[in-house]
Amino acid sequence: MQIVPVIDIRNGVVVRAVAGNRANYQPLRSSLATSPAPREVVAGLRARFDFDALYIADLDAIEGRSANGETIALLRAAFHDLRFWVDAGARNIGGVRRLLAHANIDAVIGSESFPDLNALAALRDEPRAILSLDIRGHQFLGAPALLADAALWPHRIIVMTLARVGAGQGPDFERLADIIARAGARRVYAAGGVRGVDDLRRLNDMGVAGALVASALHDGALTGDDIAAQK
Repeated sequence: MQIVPVIDIRNGVVVRAVAGNRANYQPLRSSLATSPAPREVVAGLRARFDFDALYIADLDAIEGRSANGETIALLRAAFHDLRFWVDAGARNIGGVRRLLAHANIDAVIGSESFPDLNALAALRDEPRAILSLDIRGHQFLGAPALLADAALWPHRIIVMTLARVGAGQGPDFERLADIIARAGARRVYAAGGVRGVDDLRRLNDMGVAGALVASALHDGALTGDDIAAQK
């Protein structure tokens, strides 16, 4: 199972995501870094954990403000051996293509931001496109047809349960099981709620391809050995 650390960037610094309440996110305080500067946070993660991909949520871009493109470019240059899964709030196929123009970026298409299902169908076979099915509580954030029709989904899918992010509630195993049952050969990734190694083991056992993790890494609930044991 692939473990993908997550950083949420706002105004050039990493913030701690809690329950999807973006207005209340505060600069990250972590056992792995002495400041919320993105480069320092990623360096701290790399010093402790072995991973080959990093998920970046550009909250400013997602919320319609100026993107943190320069900050992301500096991370790409500093950590050139990583793949970057970037959600920059792409709202159309052009926004996705701009991300894919960078060889080490995989474009995350958030259902809350991307309304054009015809464009999504055109991207379905793009190997570097990742669909994030964004869910807050029981509400799907996006076109209902997108959640209902698995034929629109690309090869990789993130089940993003926003209310569980940083909330210590555990993953939404029921939702994940439903998506896995409908996903066929697609790879399904869990995002939101991972508390520790027991959650990772359960996700692995149920066939989840990977997990996006943040709080459990920064708080010390997961160790490098825990992550290595899931590979």
